[in-house]
This record gives sequence, structure tokens and C-alpha cells, in this order.
Amino acid sequence: MTAKKKKDGGQRNPIMPRPSYMWIYVLVAAFIIGYSLYGAENTEPVRSDWNTVEGMVRSGDVERIEVVNRDVAEVFLKKDAVEKYRTDSTQPQFKRLPDEGVQLVFNIGSVDAFREDLKAAEQQSGQSVPVRYENKENGWMNLLVNFLPWVLIIGVWFFIMRGMSRGGGAAGGGLMNVGKAKAQVYDKDAPKRVTFKDVAGLEEAKVEVMEIVDFLRKPEKYRDLGAKIPKGALLVGPPGTGKTLLAKAVAGEANVPFLSISGSDFVEMFVGVGASRVRDLFEQAKQKAPCIVFIDEIDAIGRARGKNAGFSGNDERENTLNQLLTEMDGFQTNSGVIVLAATNRVDILDKALMRAGRFDRQIDVGLPDVHERAEIFAVHMRNLKLDKEIDRDFLARQTPGFSGADIANVCNEAALIAARHDKKSIGRDDFMSAIDRIVGGLEKRNMPMTASERRATAIHEAGHATVMWSLAECDPVLKVTVVPRGKSLGATWSVPDEERVHVTNEALEEQLAGLLGGRIAEEVNYGTLGAGALSDLERATKTAYAMVAYYGMSKKIGPISYYDSTGTRDTFTKPFSEETARDIDCEVRRMLEDAYACARKIIEQKNDRINAMADLLLEKETIYAEDIERILGPSAQSAKRAAAAGTKPEEGAGGKAAADELTEA
Repeated sequence: MTAKKKKDGGQRNPIMPRPSYMWIYVLVAAFIIGYSLYGAENTEPVRSDWNTVEGMVRSGDVERIEVVNRDVAEVFLKKDAVEKYRTDSTQPQFKRLPDEGVQLVFNIGSVDAFREDLKAAEQQSGQSVPVRYENKENGWMNLLVNFLPWVLIIGVWFFIMRGMSRGGGAAGGGLMNVGKAKAQVYDKDAPKRVTFKDVAGLEEAKVEVMEIVDFLRKPEKYRDLGAKIPKGALLVGPPGTGKTLLAKAVAGEANVPFLSISGSDFVEMFVGVGASRVRDLFEQAKQKAPCIVFIDEIDAIGRARGKNAGFSGNDERENTLNQLLTEMDGFQTNSGVIVLAATNRVDILDKALMRAGRFDRQIDVGLPDVHERAEIFAVHMRNLKLDKEIDRDFLARQTPGFSGADIANVCNEAALIAARHDKKSIGRDDFMSAIDRIVGGLEKRNMPMTASERRATAIHEAGHATVMWSLAECDPVLKVTVVPRGKSLGATWSVPDEERVHVTNEALEEQLAGLLGGRIAEEVNYGTLGAGALSDLERATKTAYAMVAYYGMSKKIGPISYYDSTGTRDTFTKPFSEETARDIDCEVRRMLEDAYACARKIIEQKNDRINAMADLLLEKETIYAEDIERILGPSAQSAKRAAAAGTKPEEGAGGKAAADELTEA
């Protein structure tokens, strides 16, 4: 008993590599070859020629000769002649002459010529040698020649069928398993499983999903009240927000089997394969019920039916969707099978797929807010070696609009930057550089630029910063740089103090002015217009069109929105008339002209300060909020906050405090 405990409780030996038996085969083959050459008595005749045999005939040592198939002569020697030739040192090949049977064999060119040569040799020896002629058929060779093609065909077919029948279980890797679902089954006892502790933020989504998990754990609590388990839940949100990670957490938390498959796994070039895989998937789920089935990127098969039917003659995708609809809620109910799905294209899904009874819940997994971003930073910083002064809340405020995947990328980029500079730990400046790298692109300090081009870039960025600093509804400017990144020659970074939920028309109009500030600053100082404002004009034009056509912020157009959230509108026709289109264009032009006039007025009033800021930019390349405040004074945003709080601008939590935070980095 003690020995058994010691065996079970002790540390197991590591798994040894599987021994190779190839050397055994090599030894056996060498033994067979050696035995055939040297070990056994040789019974094979010795190859010879007519000149040698002619001498034997003249010596009277040949007992008889048999001619086989008119081309091979087999020579039988007398017994005393065999011993004589074995001891002949001049012919070493005769040492292995057989005792019985055919001793020598040689090829003859012509039977008639062979007869004449043999007759001449017999006359010289005075003895006659009997000659027999035989025709022998090689039965094995003929049989092999006749049946070899069939053997090859059967062998190739056997190996093909054997390879098709393989497929690694449920993975369906062979042709015979092409209709099998390639679902991966996750075990609750897996060592590296993801739990809800690994999912930061998404509190509302986790509550919805955890209720499904809790139902599977404690079904009696819900059944006593007459509640039924939801048949399906659809995770909806932008890319990188954690939909698949949330599903992995469900797989780690649930005490039931979890089958995961991608929507693209149902799409094949063979007709009927998609529907067959859907049937097989739910067949597996029924056998493991209660269980959870997760379909990632369900829009690959759940796209709305009947769209653009004239451009595609293949309805295989629709057949797959029809089978999925039937399996989820058809004539036969799937009790105990819960379907989770994820997509970022919910607007194109079929309405029949979205109805209650199939996907009872639609869980919105949106972009994280500032508090959730701090939690996500905490999750991804677990395995990083950080400086002590790292503030997750500060980093969360610097990354508005970042998804969970973006934050993970920021943490990894910060670690790479710190390693590139041979640091022992990751500092806040590494994180700021990583954010700049992800948002702006790769830094290009060696880009060839003339002094006038660098000056124009500095004026452009200073114009943006001045207009945005002077307007209360614009986001606070935190830093301005003329270091080229990606396709931009410079950048003005602004981060909102509080993430806005409700945006007014005044805020959008002032944002338009801030976008046009760089172009106007170049025009005021140089009298020319540069092409570097392309992205600014593009963003300003899109914002203005959205204000007029989507948000109903134009008095002339009125409270009308032409936005189609369902995606069902025909893209070849406009939802408004040509006259309305002209009115929309006129309103967009008016809004941009008003923003242009507002920004130009500010720049003309503060042009000397803009040039001072440009000089500082050329000197430092990057300036922060405190540098801008020394040139322009307190920002309009800090004045607005101070007025709301009843304090002076310098006493409020204005741009200087935020700039100090960045300057320390």
C-alpha cells in the first residue's frame, strides 16, 4: 500500500521519446543479405560464356546441355569436373559451382550457330554432348505482368479511401467526413481555461451571459418558478471588444460541454455540405446536452436572404441558413442546447435568425468606457514588469475609443519599446510612445523635409491647436508634434476630459472650426493652400454631411434623417430627391463656410502667437499643454469648467493639470 501511494503521489517521470525501431529492420535486412551471400550453400548457376564452355566440351567435362527458350544454354558438368573447376585458381568464379543441377548458364545468339560451334568442339574432343531443347514459361512473371495493373489500382484506391476515412474524430479532415462539423469541444477541466476574472469590463454583458451559465449549473432554481432557459444569445459589438473572449469565459465557467465553431466552417464549394455540417453540429450537441454551442462570426452564414439574387446563382449559403433556422427552432425542439453567436455585422443578419425563440437575447458588447479601460489595462499588465509610478487611470484617459484588443496591443508595444531601449522595466513614456505608434503610425524622424516645409507643418499644427484651445466645445489639446508618423507630417493630440454621450450641434460646429484651423493658418501666413489638409477636409466634410443628412441639425432641411440603420435600403437609389440633394449640399457648404469664418477670425487675432508656437515646435518638435498655456493663456475649456464650478480658471482642473500629467511622462 505504501509503495502504491509513493508511486501515485510521487513526481512522474517526464514522457520519454518513443524509441525508433528502424535500426532493427536494418539489422534484419543486413542479416538476410549476408546469409544469402555467404551463409547458405549457393545453388545458383555461374554466369559464363561460350568460349569457356567450349574448352570444357573439348576436355570432355560436360555431361549435357539444355537450351531453354532458344536463347539460354544451361550446362551440366560431370561430378569430377565440378571438383576440378572449384580448385582451379585461374577461374575464381568457379569456386561457388553448385554440386547438383545446372552449373553454368550463358546466352546464345542463334541456335544454328550454336549447333555448328558445338559440333566443331565435339569433333575435337571425340565425345558427343547431348543437347535438349525446352520451352519454359515463367508463370510468376506472367501472372505478375497480368495482375500488376489491377494490384496497383486496388492499392491506390485503398490508400485513398483510407486517407479519406481519416479525419481526426469530429474534425472531419477527410473527404468522407466533409459533411461533419468541425467543432472544437472545450473541457471544463482544461489547465489554461479563461474565466470571467480574465474579462475586464463588460459588466452588463457578463451579467446576461452568467445568467445562462447559472441556469445550467442550477436549473431547479429557475424551473421552480416556471422559467425556461434562453435558446440563444447573440453577442454584438465592434471588432476587438471581447465577444470571443466572453464566449471563452463561458466555456471556462460552465460545467457543461462547450462546442465552438466558426461561421466560415459551414461554407464549402460542395453542394449541401453547409447544411450537413449544421445537422451534424446539432446532432453532436444533442448527444452532449445540456451543452453550449458557440458560432463565431455568424454573419458568414446568417446574411439576409434574397439580397442581390440576380448577381449570384449559388444559393448554398441560403440552404445552410435555412438548416440553421430549422435546427435552432423548428419542428423538432433542441432541449438543453444553448446557442451563443458573435458578430460585428448585426445589421446584415436575416430577420428570421434574429427573432425571439432563436436568439432570445441580443447582448451589446460595446467599446469600454474610461473605468473599464483601466480594468482592461490591469488585466494585460499582470505579466509586465512595470515602473512603480504607472497609473492605469491616466493611461485609460489617454486611450478614448480604444477597444480591448487595442489596449492589449498598447501593452505589448510598450514592452517592445522598453526592450528596444534596454530598460529593466516599462515606464509611462513607453506607454505614451506605444499609444502614439498605434494611433499615428510609425515614427519617421529621417523623412527628408526642407526647412520651409517643416515651418509650414509647424504653422499648420499650431493653427489647429490655437483654434481648438480657443473654443470651449472642442476637446482639450494635450500635445502638438511635428514628428512625422505614418502618412502625416505632424499631429495635434486632443483627449476629452469626460467622454461625451450626448453631442450637440454647437460642439460639432466648433469641431469643424478646429479641423479647418491648420489650413487657414497656412493661408493666412503664406497666402497659399497646401495639400496636407486633405484628411482634415475629409473629416470636416463627413461631419457636416452627417449633421445635415443624419442628425437633422439643419433648419433648412429640417428634422429629417436619411440614415438607414437596417442596411436594407437599395444602394443604387437615393432616399431623397435631386432638389433635396442640392439643399443638402448647400447646407453642408454653409456650415463649412461658417466654421471657416470662425477659425479664420481666431487665427487672424492670434497669428503672432501661432508663429511663436511654431518656433517652439521647430525647437522641441513636441510641446505639451503647459507650453501652449504659456503662449495662449488658459484654455476655453478650463474657463468653461471654472465657470461651472464657480472658481477662477487657474483654480479649475484645466489644461495645465492635464499638461503637467503629460509633461511628467
